[in-house]
Amino acid sequence: MELSQENTPIKVKYKSKSKANKVQRFLIYLMLILLSVIFLTPFLWMIFTAFKPENEAMAFPPSILPKIWDWENFKEVFDIVPFATFYKNSLLVAGLGTLGTVVSSSLVAYGFARIKATGRGVWFALLMSTLMLPPQVTMIPVYVIWSKLGFVDTLVPLILPAFFGNSYYIFLLRQFFRTIPKEVEESAYLDGASTFQIYWKLILPMSRASIITVTLLSFMGFWNDFMTPLIYLQSMENYTLAIGVMQFQGALTVYWGPMMAASALMLLPLIVIFFTGQKYFVEGIATQGNKG
Repeated sequence: MELSQENTPIKVKYKSKSKANKVQRFLIYLMLILLSVIFLTPFLWMIFTAFKPENEAMAFPPSILPKIWDWENFKEVFDIVPFATFYKNSLLVAGLGTLGTVVSSSLVAYGFARIKATGRGVWFALLMSTLMLPPQVTMIPVYVIWSKLGFVDTLVPLILPAFFGNSYYIFLLRQFFRTIPKEVEESAYLDGASTFQIYWKLILPMSRASIITVTLLSFMGFWNDFMTPLIYLQSMENYTLAIGVMQFQGALTVYWGPMMAASALMLLPLIVIFFTGQKYFVEGIATQGNKG
């Protein structure tokens, strides 16, 4: 009896603590669900509007689900504007821009992380200081340069700068490269490998999650970029999707159904790419910055 009396408070305390944890977990999940609904509302509104006839899309009070599911909006996307051309241009810009960003940024990050040189810290600090420079400051001078070179109204100003690195991605990759043990690099040097071979055959494969993270972020940045194409592109055949979707908005009317359908088609590659590389994206974000 004495043993049971002594153990009873401990059991009660354990049960109350377990119950409190369950309540806390329930409240956290409930808050996450509510936030998810709030953030998903604009996306669901876009999807459902893409299937509404024009009169229903403009109806008041608005309805979330379409009363009549209209697939003609997706057909009109290609009839009203050269949407296939916009898609091709966006794929070209995002693909080549991402390739240039990943290659150039990883090379520079490898140099800052693994190669010892005089003044390396000073140069890295100077590179990081460019992140504090607003793009509006350099917008006009850079436009004048591209204009003098004759590349205005071409895709070159949208693609070529990516092959000169990105300060933010250089920082992310450098942080990850510094977590790789030096013994791996030293053993490769003893085996006769060159600096570039170590970078290409050792560092990059070991940094797969980090590289995929930078690839996803870079692709989304190029795909959604609106300001740069708006500045440099003038001909409709050179438009990307970001400004091509705006062609559904006229001076006197807005084609809401086709515009939402075009927006849904524009988001499709991003959704596929994100869910395909979601595992590596989360892993890369979690491991970057472990070492300063």
